[in-house]
Amino acid sequence: MLNSDRFRQPAYQIRRKVFKIFGGSFDVYDPNGDLVLFASQRAFKLKEDIRLYGDKQKSEELLLIKARNIIDFSAAYDVEDPTTGRKLGAFKRRGWSSLFRDQWIVMDESDREIGLIKEDGLALLRRFITLIPQNYHCEIGGATVCTYRQNFNPFVYKLNIGFPEHGATPDKRLSIAGAVLLAAIEGKQGGGGGFGLGI
Repeated sequence: MLNSDRFRQPAYQIRRKVFKIFGGSFDVYDPNGDLVLFASQRAFKLKEDIRLYGDKQKSEELLLIKARNIIDFSAAYDVEDPTTGRKLGAFKRRGWSSLFRDQWIVMDESDREIGLIKEDGLALLRRFITLIPQNYHCEIGGATVCTYRQNFNPFVYKLNIGFPEHGATPDKRLSIAGAVLLAAIEGKQGGGGGFGLGI
């Protein structure tokens, strides 16, 4: 798939096998079921670094997500375009408030806060009943620009990325990176369990 089309799809789905001991891998598909991105995550790393490629052979690196510090409950993660070296934006987990409802601050390339990713109203109940799928929405400028909805599956973690038909939409590369972070870090709390960073 051409890179010009890869990041212009109306929706995406991220899939990750739940039972994977040494790290994990993520497949990102378009609405037709075609693979558009592949990412791998190594287990037991003190400083997270997730790279997304155009195929499973890792022939072309297209997105980079990297933590600024070692494992931290309020860690910030920069998202970069490795083909140009340009920073696209960043995400920062909102510390202790995420114990009750996951929240991530969305920042632009200059670290200005531009939005928020928030877990839905079932967040607290989900802490006790892990079979409830996770759902989030991303707000920028007071408007929902994308949603993240988990499909419950005991063997494969699936997270759907949706965009509203109308209204401003941020760079979809940033939206996809946000979904990968949710799948990698928050995904252990929702239905299907899975690996995370243990934070």
